[in-house]
Amino acid sequence: MQAIRRKLKDITNLWSMVKGLKVTGGQFLKPQVTVHYPRQEVANLASFRGPLQLVAKPKDPAKPKCIACLMCVSVCPSGCLTVLKAKPPKPTPEEEAAARAALEAGEKPAKKPAPKEPSRFIYDYSLCSLCGLCAENCPVGSLSYSENIYLTATDAKAFKLDLLADLRARAGAAPPAGEE
Repeated sequence: MQAIRRKLKDITNLWSMVKGLKVTGGQFLKPQVTVHYPRQEVANLASFRGPLQLVAKPKDPAKPKCIACLMCVSVCPSGCLTVLKAKPPKPTPEEEAAARAALEAGEKPAKKPAPKEPSRFIYDYSLCSLCGLCAENCPVGSLSYSENIYLTATDAKAFKLDLLADLRARAGAAPPAGEE
């Protein structure tokens, strides 16, 4: 009985080896897929997942589509995104006087809402696992992967990217007053 089991095990092992050699042989006969960089470069980068980038508004390429909902920050398992919402603008003296007058009249004063855009959007590429959850869960589609295959550095601090500054640089716009 033991001898029969050993024979069956040997036959099974031999069959597994033949199947593995078939896969290896099939790949061996196919044309080479490896690109020998820098002599050759990849022509199709459609499936490349590089660092994240902000998507611009169609009418203003220097402003992001981002509405600062913080959905990307809450869903990110790596904690590589930091988004700060823009603060509401300070009221002018006329608006303050109108607000005081409304309070005295027993009405609720009207406040200017905060703009629906981020004031800072920091992305730490050294922590990112490239899972894509941030881009998938963005309700307005403001995040996408870049095709930047040449991002290299010797210091991890170089991978902490300011995506708003990057968007402005791609649009060719100067940073707003008070930033830089």
